[in-house]
Amino acid sequence: MKMMFSAAALLLAAALPWDNAQAETVNRNATLNIAYGNRPGTLDPYLTTNNATSDVDRNIFEELFTLNDKFEPVPELVASYTLSDDRKTYTFVLRDGIHFHDGQRLTADDVVASMNRWLTVSTQGKANLPGAQFTKIDDKTVQLTLPAPSLITLNVLADVKNIAAIMPERLIDEANSTKKPVTELVGTGPYKLAEFKQGEYLHLTRNDNYVSRKEPASGLSGEKKADVKDIWFRYITDESTRLAGAMTGEYDIVFNLPKDNIEALSNLPDLSLTRPESGGSLITYLFNKQQGPFANVKLRQAFNLALDVHQTLLAGYSDPRFFVEDPSLGFPEQVDWYSEAGKPYWNQHNLEEARKLVKESGYNGQEVVIIATKEYAELYNLAIVAQQVLKQIGVKSRLDVYDWPTVLQRRQDPKNFDLCALEFSMRQVLHQYPFLDSRARFPGLSNSPEIDTVLDGIKQAHSLKDARGLVDKLNVLTWQYLPVIVLGRTTPEPVAIKKNVHGYHDLIGPVLWNVTVTQP
Repeated sequence: MKMMFSAAALLLAAALPWDNAQAETVNRNATLNIAYGNRPGTLDPYLTTNNATSDVDRNIFEELFTLNDKFEPVPELVASYTLSDDRKTYTFVLRDGIHFHDGQRLTADDVVASMNRWLTVSTQGKANLPGAQFTKIDDKTVQLTLPAPSLITLNVLADVKNIAAIMPERLIDEANSTKKPVTELVGTGPYKLAEFKQGEYLHLTRNDNYVSRKEPASGLSGEKKADVKDIWFRYITDESTRLAGAMTGEYDIVFNLPKDNIEALSNLPDLSLTRPESGGSLITYLFNKQQGPFANVKLRQAFNLALDVHQTLLAGYSDPRFFVEDPSLGFPEQVDWYSEAGKPYWNQHNLEEARKLVKESGYNGQEVVIIATKEYAELYNLAIVAQQVLKQIGVKSRLDVYDWPTVLQRRQDPKNFDLCALEFSMRQVLHQYPFLDSRARFPGLSNSPEIDTVLDGIKQAHSLKDARGLVDKLNVLTWQYLPVIVLGRTTPEPVAIKKNVHGYHDLIGPVLWNVTVTQP
């Protein structure tokens, strides 16, 4: 017998608290000015997991499924769905009355075109749904066929970084024929793109024809109201300029605050500091494992063996309030995914043994290329530490510093780098970290059949409880193969918000719908 699911039954009613200040008048013509520290390299959501892209795109595009405040996948553009008895075929019925920003009605053709491109080009599709296919049943019904059952299918469809955005079929056809990124951003979301000036700003404006779900807002799901008319992302790469803009009130919301100066904002009468209750990012060093010195696992292990995790993170993040030292791929609140099985391989700080491994690796004096950007101050600091550690164990290196979009571009080619420091936002399942699965073809190019096999084993288990041993094994294999070194995780970053801005919250990135700006 097929399992039936209704959207309303799956959405958990978790309405946002209503701020007392809402007694003031809500200004629906308000403009929200946001100071944002990093610039997107591309706005095509299929081609990157970068925050600077996903934080914008989640306002423009919608997915078949999204996440509620418990990090559970729930329907967004789907009205209802069925799952076949063999757990390999999903049938999705689309919501009625949904239109794109250009006025075109959403149909199954748009969904099939969008999702099949996403399956082909995104790290999430390639790694976690290989061999999957979307087909049209009728104008409002699509089917997803999997080669094998998977525990994580809906989680993957609801990915918050490599967004499985639904776009008009014409844009997908153009991208497929030109083999270029999508540049015309047309979605079904509460905001639409008005203007994008690379490196300077991005302007969103309200989609007055948006058709919201009716369920109470929860995480990224449920009711969405565009109560602010215009949203401007101002790309301010200098930390001191963002701080000054927060203090003077030039910006309504300020992200990427300089950690050394956050206390200066705490007593300003018209400003509040908000810290998300959950989230954060894995703090990692990513290796190029295809070519160059780190293609030899012993050199990766030597670098890992030499690290003093506490001193490294302190150099990167200034204060222990902003990081947690931990070897796990999962976060502690993710009880099904958290594991300490890799701890014996982590934070050993043994320079003598590290130097021995350098010799065993066959290293012969090649220069290790570390790529970095000053636009992410913490990651730049970690790059400096990496250079110092490599020197201590007898490995030559140089630091190549670029703007962030150039880093994103250069790391696509393994000829351009050997090592970089990266943060990976918390994901609801470990499979969504793109550095694990070799099929994702993420920069660094993992190639571990053992890791791939364990990832597949977890997906095909009957329950996460049954997969517990495989989760531990995955952590151990990751520390042995070292696609990355996990130093720990960031604590959720404070955001500076003007006190007349209400309803802001965060779920692996800012949620800007249901935000209001009031006036006395």
